[in-house]
Amino acid sequence: MFSASFLFASLVWGSVGVGYFIYGKKQQSLCPMVGGILMIIASYFIGSALLMSLVCLGIGGTVYYLVKRVY
Repeated sequence: MFSASFLFASLVWGSVGVGYFIYGKKQQSLCPMVGGILMIIASYFIGSALLMSLVCLGIGGTVYYLVKRVY
C-alpha cells in the first residue's frame, strides 16, 4: 500500500512542517505556525508523493512570501 517514495516524502514534509511550527512558535509568528500545521496535515492525508510534494512546496512558498512581505 505504501511505496518508499510516499513514506520518504511524508517523512521529509512532516519534518519540515514541524520545523516551521517550532520556528513560528519561538518567533511568535502565526504564519509559519499555521504553515507548519498545514504541511503536517498534508503529509498525513495526501496519498500521492508527487501531489504531497507539490502542495507542501506551495505552502512553503506562500509562507516564505508572506513572512518576507510582512517583515
